Amino acid sequence: MTRIFLAVLVLLTASARAQLKHSRETQYPTYHGLVMAGYQGWFRAEGDGSGAKRFAYGDETRSGIDMWPDVKEYEKTYATPFKMANGEAARFFSSYDKSTVDLHFKWMQEYGVDGVFMQRFFGNAKRRDSSSTVVLRNAFAAASKYKRAIAVMYDLSGLAAKDEDCSAIIEDWKYLVDQLKVTNQAGNKTYLHENGKPVVAIWGIGFPDRPYNIRNVGLDKLINFLKNDPVYGGCAVMLGVPTSWRTLNADCLPDPYLHTLIKQSDIILPWTVQRYSPLLHNDMDRLRDNFIDDLNWCRENKIEYVPCVYPGFSWHNLSKYEFPDDVKPVGSIPRQGGRFYWQQISTLLTAGANMLYVAMFDEVNEATAIFKATDTPPVSSTTPFINLDGKPSDHYLWLTGEAAKMLRNEKPLSVKMPERK
Repeated sequence: MTRIFLAVLVLLTASARAQLKHSRETQYPTYHGLVMAGYQGWFRAEGDGSGAKRFAYGDETRSGIDMWPDVKEYEKTYATPFKMANGEAARFFSSYDKSTVDLHFKWMQEYGVDGVFMQRFFGNAKRRDSSSTVVLRNAFAAASKYKRAIAVMYDLSGLAAKDEDCSAIIEDWKYLVDQLKVTNQAGNKTYLHENGKPVVAIWGIGFPDRPYNIRNVGLDKLINFLKNDPVYGGCAVMLGVPTSWRTLNADCLPDPYLHTLIKQSDIILPWTVQRYSPLLHNDMDRLRDNFIDDLNWCRENKIEYVPCVYPGFSWHNLSKYEFPDDVKPVGSIPRQGGRFYWQQISTLLTAGANMLYVAMFDEVNEATAIFKATDTPPVSSTTPFINLDGKPSDHYLWLTGEAAKMLRNEKPLSVKMPERK
């Protein structure tokens, strides 16, 4: 009897320690009714203090940017090799600056974007990269300040084909919980929860272009740790998977083990960037039908489902050196002034979506960003940038806020793209 009592006491003590690690308090107890976006935070500039040797904007011989930010409101900006139409040097921000992250979260509050998933790439987690940690720390402070939802998303990009597994993520999560207090932030508690548990996302599972094998990199161990560890667990796990995860074809590995992993999770996020286009006839019908079938599968298996939407896509400049034999056109998936973005949103809300993931908040490399961008980008003979089809710089922030209101039935759903008065 004494041994049984001691065993129970040990379990209760461990459970109590876990409760101390993750605050039960949060202003965002569920993903339902929210529009969240992905946040890269990877842009650096010379002189920002990060020590970066490669700069986000590049130059006219090698640039990975297809979309230019509107930098009028930034406290700090940095000159670039690019020129505006009037001959002045085009300027860019740095994500490393606290004032930049603060401004981005201020915009989220102003326009009604509920919050973001902070991207934590495998290499940053493994090396405990100080620069990305600074951005993360600033983001959690800004999320608390502006009362925006926030969560960590581990991106497996960078995980090698062999001699590496997800153990580095386990150790990094302990670090984030212990040192950065991500699940128990100072001030307003805004870490995103689902069913009373902090949400942790793992992105990049089931994609055929990845070098790692999902069967032998310890994904089951990682999921089990996040869900069941007595000190750092108790989390709701969200998995980022391909669009065709259910049928295991097209953009997805034909490996049923993916379903095994999905059934261990709490939420799934199918990645749809480049999978749908306004240039294809009836593609929104395909989006609707896939969503409905996916949702039915998830309901049968008691898993939450969050669909992904994006405003458009362009990676011409990046593809010139990443894919020199297959250079992509500028604006390959056009925004159409927001029409394509709103088509996805209205299609999914009409079909019954109760939460959304927007790709992305600040991604100008692939031109999927919804934050303030300029309709008059730098002028270059070698490096073209997309414009905003004559729309104001905050157009996509405003549309995202409108989507959030309609998602929560705060205003009637409009199939036609809303117009600002």
